[in-house]
Amino acid sequence: MAKTGDRSRAVPGSALDLLHFALDRTSPVPLYYQLAQQLEAAIEQGALAPGNLLGNEIDLSTRLGLSRPTVRQAIQSLVDKGLLVRRRGVGTQVVHSQVKRPLELSSLYDDLEAAGQGPTTHVVRNEHVPATADVAAALGVPEGSEVTLLERLRATHGQPVAFLCNYLPPALLDLDTERLESTGLYRLLRSAGITLHSARQTIGARSATAEEADLLAEKEGAALLTMQRTAYDDTGRPVEYGTHIYRASRYAFDFQLLVRP
Repeated sequence: MAKTGDRSRAVPGSALDLLHFALDRTSPVPLYYQLAQQLEAAIEQGALAPGNLLGNEIDLSTRLGLSRPTVRQAIQSLVDKGLLVRRRGVGTQVVHSQVKRPLELSSLYDDLEAAGQGPTTHVVRNEHVPATADVAAALGVPEGSEVTLLERLRATHGQPVAFLCNYLPPALLDLDTERLESTGLYRLLRSAGITLHSARQTIGARSATAEEADLLAEKEGAALLTMQRTAYDDTGRPVEYGTHIYRASRYAFDFQLLVRP
Protein backbone atom coordinates (compact mmCIF):
# COMPACT_ATOMS: atom_id res chain seq x y z
CA MET A 1 0.00 0.00 0.00
CA ALA A 2 1.34 3.42 -0.88
CA LYS A 3 2.25 5.73 1.97
CA THR A 4 0.50 9.02 2.47
CA GLY A 5 2.31 11.57 0.33
CA ASP A 6 3.44 9.03 -2.29
CA ARG A 7 3.26 10.26 -5.86
CA SER A 8 2.86 7.42 -8.36
CA ARG A 9 2.44 8.09 -12.01
CA ALA A 10 3.03 6.56 -15.40
CA VAL A 11 5.15 8.81 -17.55
CA PRO A 12 3.85 9.40 -21.10
CA GLY A 13 5.52 10.47 -24.28
CA SER A 14 8.90 8.69 -24.18
CA ALA A 15 10.60 5.37 -23.42
CA LEU A 16 9.16 5.78 -19.91
CA ASP A 17 5.60 5.25 -21.21
CA LEU A 18 5.09 1.87 -19.56
CA LEU A 19 7.06 2.56 -16.39
CA HIS A 20 5.51 3.35 -13.03
CA PHE A 21 7.35 5.57 -10.56
CA ALA A 22 6.55 5.85 -6.86
CA LEU A 23 8.19 8.90 -5.32
CA ASP A 24 7.59 9.26 -1.58
CA ARG A 25 7.68 12.96 -0.68
CA THR A 26 7.41 12.14 3.02
CA SER A 27 10.54 9.98 2.98
CA PRO A 28 13.88 11.29 4.29
CA VAL A 29 15.43 9.81 1.12
CA PRO A 30 15.95 12.69 -1.36
CA LEU A 31 13.60 12.70 -4.34
CA TYR A 32 16.48 12.83 -6.82
CA TYR A 33 17.92 9.65 -5.27
CA GLN A 34 14.55 7.87 -5.38
CA LEU A 35 14.18 8.76 -9.04
CA ALA A 36 17.75 7.74 -9.87
CA GLN A 37 17.32 4.38 -8.13
CA GLN A 38 14.10 3.61 -9.98
CA LEU A 39 15.57 4.63 -13.34
CA GLU A 40 18.66 2.49 -12.67
CA ALA A 41 16.47 -0.49 -11.75
CA ALA A 42 14.53 -0.06 -15.00
CA ILE A 43 17.79 -0.08 -16.96
CA GLU A 44 19.19 -3.09 -15.11
CA GLN A 45 15.95 -5.05 -15.63
CA GLY A 46 15.78 -4.20 -19.33
CA ALA A 47 12.62 -2.07 -19.12
CA LEU A 48 14.77 0.76 -20.48
CA ALA A 49 17.02 -0.53 -23.25
CA PRO A 50 20.18 0.97 -24.78
CA GLY A 51 19.16 3.69 -27.22
CA ASN A 52 15.87 4.54 -25.49
CA LEU A 53 15.24 8.27 -25.15
CA LEU A 54 14.00 9.75 -21.88
CA GLY A 55 13.35 13.28 -23.16
CA ASN A 56 14.92 16.46 -21.83
CA GLU A 57 14.97 17.71 -18.23
CA ILE A 58 12.08 20.14 -18.72
CA ASP A 59 9.82 17.41 -20.12
CA LEU A 60 10.82 14.97 -17.39
CA SER A 61 10.27 17.45 -14.58
CA THR A 62 6.82 18.29 -15.97
CA ARG A 63 5.83 14.66 -16.41
CA LEU A 64 7.06 13.64 -12.95
CA GLY A 65 5.90 16.73 -11.09
CA LEU A 66 9.43 17.42 -9.86
CA SER A 67 11.65 20.46 -9.98
CA ARG A 68 14.14 20.67 -12.80
CA PRO A 69 17.17 20.65 -10.41
CA THR A 70 15.87 17.42 -8.84
CA VAL A 71 15.55 15.72 -12.23
CA ARG A 72 18.93 17.10 -13.33
CA GLN A 73 20.63 15.67 -10.21
CA ALA A 74 19.03 12.25 -10.73
CA ILE A 75 20.09 12.15 -14.38
CA GLN A 76 23.60 13.35 -13.61
CA SER A 77 24.10 10.57 -11.07
CA LEU A 78 23.30 8.01 -13.79
CA VAL A 79 25.40 9.86 -16.37
CA ASP A 80 28.30 9.60 -13.91
CA LYS A 81 27.69 5.84 -13.66
CA GLY A 82 27.75 5.55 -17.45
CA LEU A 83 24.11 4.43 -17.70
CA LEU A 84 22.78 7.57 -19.41
CA VAL A 85 24.20 10.10 -21.83
CA ARG A 86 23.04 13.60 -22.75
CA ARG A 87 22.94 14.26 -26.50
CA ARG A 88 22.57 17.80 -27.82
CA GLY A 89 19.32 18.22 -29.73
CA VAL A 90 18.17 14.73 -28.73
CA GLY A 91 17.84 14.61 -24.94
CA THR A 92 18.79 11.99 -22.42
CA GLN A 93 19.46 8.51 -23.79
CA VAL A 94 20.04 5.12 -22.19
CA VAL A 95 23.52 3.84 -22.96
CA HIS A 96 23.67 0.47 -21.26
CA SER A 97 23.24 -1.37 -18.00
CA GLN A 98 26.17 -2.33 -15.81
CA VAL A 99 27.46 -5.83 -16.46
CA LYS A 100 27.14 -8.00 -13.35
CA ARG A 101 29.12 -11.16 -13.75
CA PRO A 102 28.83 -14.24 -11.52
CA LEU A 103 32.03 -15.09 -9.70
CA GLU A 104 32.61 -18.53 -11.17
CA LEU A 105 34.75 -20.28 -13.78
CA SER A 106 33.08 -18.94 -16.89
CA SER A 107 33.89 -16.95 -20.00
CA LEU A 108 33.19 -13.22 -20.07
CA TYR A 109 31.95 -13.67 -23.65
CA ASP A 110 29.49 -16.41 -22.61
CA ASP A 111 28.26 -14.39 -19.61
CA LEU A 112 27.68 -11.28 -21.72
CA GLU A 113 25.95 -13.25 -24.45
CA ALA A 114 23.68 -14.99 -21.92
CA ALA A 115 22.75 -11.59 -20.45
CA GLY A 116 21.76 -10.26 -23.87
CA GLN A 117 24.63 -7.73 -23.88
CA GLY A 118 25.69 -8.35 -27.49
CA PRO A 119 29.46 -8.84 -26.91
CA THR A 120 32.01 -7.99 -29.58
CA THR A 121 35.76 -8.58 -29.56
CA HIS A 122 38.71 -6.84 -31.15
CA VAL A 123 41.94 -8.85 -31.09
CA VAL A 124 44.83 -6.48 -30.42
CA ARG A 125 47.58 -9.13 -30.31
CA ASN A 126 47.76 -12.84 -31.11
CA GLU A 127 51.38 -13.90 -31.14
CA HIS A 128 54.10 -15.98 -29.48
CA VAL A 129 56.25 -14.27 -26.83
CA PRO A 130 58.85 -15.37 -24.24
CA ALA A 131 57.28 -16.24 -20.89
CA THR A 132 58.02 -13.78 -18.08
CA ALA A 133 58.68 -15.13 -14.59
CA ASP A 134 55.03 -14.62 -13.54
CA VAL A 135 53.64 -16.26 -16.67
CA ALA A 136 56.10 -19.15 -16.47
CA ALA A 137 55.19 -19.82 -12.83
CA ALA A 138 51.46 -19.74 -13.60
CA LEU A 139 51.66 -22.06 -16.63
CA GLY A 140 54.39 -24.34 -15.24
CA VAL A 141 56.82 -23.71 -18.11
CA PRO A 142 60.46 -22.53 -18.10
CA GLU A 143 61.00 -18.78 -17.96
CA GLY A 144 61.78 -17.45 -21.44
CA SER A 145 60.05 -20.34 -23.21
CA GLU A 146 57.51 -19.54 -25.91
CA VAL A 147 53.87 -18.99 -24.94
CA THR A 148 50.87 -17.62 -26.82
CA LEU A 149 49.81 -14.09 -25.89
CA LEU A 150 46.31 -12.82 -26.60
CA GLU A 151 45.22 -9.24 -26.03
CA ARG A 152 41.55 -8.51 -26.70
CA LEU A 153 39.24 -5.57 -26.20
CA ARG A 154 35.73 -6.73 -25.25
CA ALA A 155 32.75 -4.41 -25.81
CA THR A 156 28.95 -4.43 -25.43
CA HIS A 157 26.56 -2.23 -27.39
CA GLY A 158 29.59 -0.62 -29.01
CA GLN A 159 31.12 0.47 -25.68
CA PRO A 160 34.35 -1.08 -24.29
CA VAL A 161 33.96 -3.09 -21.08
CA ALA A 162 37.22 -4.95 -20.56
CA PHE A 163 40.76 -5.40 -21.81
CA LEU A 164 41.78 -9.05 -21.61
CA CYS A 165 45.35 -10.31 -21.61
CA ASN A 166 45.73 -14.12 -21.73
CA TYR A 167 48.72 -16.47 -21.93
CA LEU A 168 48.46 -20.09 -23.06
CA PRO A 169 50.91 -22.95 -23.71
CA PRO A 170 51.75 -22.57 -27.43
CA ALA A 171 50.93 -26.15 -28.44
CA LEU A 172 47.55 -26.15 -26.71
CA LEU A 173 45.42 -25.25 -29.74
CA ASP A 174 45.42 -23.14 -32.88
CA LEU A 175 44.00 -19.72 -31.99
CA ASP A 176 42.76 -18.12 -35.19
CA THR A 177 42.22 -14.35 -34.84
CA GLU A 178 39.00 -14.41 -36.86
CA ARG A 179 37.50 -17.07 -34.59
CA LEU A 180 38.65 -15.21 -31.49
CA GLU A 181 36.71 -12.15 -32.69
CA SER A 182 33.53 -14.17 -33.17
CA THR A 183 33.43 -16.19 -29.96
CA GLY A 184 35.01 -16.61 -26.52
CA LEU A 185 38.33 -18.21 -25.59
CA TYR A 186 36.78 -20.76 -23.25
CA ARG A 187 34.35 -21.82 -25.97
CA LEU A 188 37.32 -22.45 -28.27
CA LEU A 189 39.05 -24.45 -25.54
CA ARG A 190 35.95 -26.60 -25.06
CA SER A 191 35.58 -27.17 -28.81
CA ALA A 192 39.19 -28.43 -28.86
CA GLY A 193 38.28 -31.06 -26.26
CA ILE A 194 39.83 -29.24 -23.30
CA THR A 195 37.69 -29.57 -20.16
CA LEU A 196 38.08 -26.68 -17.76
CA HIS A 197 37.90 -27.94 -14.19
CA SER A 198 39.04 -25.26 -11.74
CA ALA A 199 40.86 -21.95 -11.40
CA ARG A 200 42.72 -19.78 -8.93
CA GLN A 201 41.57 -16.18 -9.16
CA THR A 202 42.48 -12.87 -7.53
CA ILE A 203 40.32 -9.72 -7.80
CA GLY A 204 41.56 -6.21 -7.11
CA ALA A 205 41.17 -2.58 -8.08
CA ARG A 206 43.37 0.30 -9.20
CA SER A 207 43.36 3.49 -11.25
CA ALA A 208 43.59 3.52 -15.03
CA THR A 209 46.81 4.57 -16.72
CA ALA A 210 46.60 6.96 -19.66
CA GLU A 211 46.93 4.07 -22.13
CA GLU A 212 44.28 1.96 -20.37
CA ALA A 213 41.92 4.93 -20.14
CA ASP A 214 42.26 5.46 -23.89
CA LEU A 215 41.50 1.80 -24.60
CA LEU A 216 38.45 1.71 -22.33
CA ALA A 217 37.01 5.17 -23.12
CA GLU A 218 37.59 6.33 -19.55
CA LYS A 219 39.44 9.23 -17.99
CA GLU A 220 43.00 8.70 -16.77
CA GLY A 221 42.80 7.71 -13.11
CA ALA A 222 39.31 6.20 -13.44
CA ALA A 223 38.56 3.18 -11.25
CA LEU A 224 39.30 -0.22 -12.78
CA LEU A 225 38.57 -3.70 -11.49
CA THR A 226 41.41 -6.17 -12.01
CA MET A 227 41.45 -9.94 -12.18
CA GLN A 228 44.24 -12.50 -12.38
CA ARG A 229 43.24 -16.09 -13.09
CA THR A 230 45.00 -19.38 -13.74
CA ALA A 231 42.65 -22.03 -15.16
CA TYR A 232 43.27 -25.79 -15.03
CA ASP A 233 41.86 -28.66 -17.04
CA ASP A 234 40.50 -31.91 -15.60
CA THR A 235 44.01 -33.40 -15.45
CA GLY A 236 45.28 -30.53 -13.31
CA ARG A 237 47.29 -28.98 -16.15
CA PRO A 238 47.36 -25.15 -16.29
CA VAL A 239 45.88 -24.16 -19.64
CA GLU A 240 45.41 -20.39 -19.34
CA TYR A 241 46.73 -17.47 -17.32
CA GLY A 242 44.84 -14.20 -17.62
CA THR A 243 45.30 -10.65 -16.36
CA HIS A 244 42.20 -8.59 -17.10
CA ILE A 245 41.02 -5.05 -16.41
CA TYR A 246 37.38 -3.92 -16.35
CA ARG A 247 35.67 -0.53 -16.29
CA ALA A 248 34.27 -0.22 -12.77
CA SER A 249 31.58 2.11 -14.14
CA ARG A 250 30.26 -0.69 -16.33
CA TYR A 251 31.23 -3.92 -14.63
CA ALA A 252 30.82 -5.69 -11.29
CA PHE A 253 31.41 -9.15 -9.88
CA ASP A 254 28.30 -10.69 -8.36
CA PHE A 255 28.56 -13.54 -5.87
CA GLN A 256 26.78 -15.13 -2.94
CA LEU A 257 28.35 -15.72 0.47
CA LEU A 258 27.29 -18.62 2.65
CA VAL A 259 27.77 -18.97 6.41
CA ARG A 260 30.10 -21.86 7.20
CA PRO A 261 28.34 -24.40 9.46
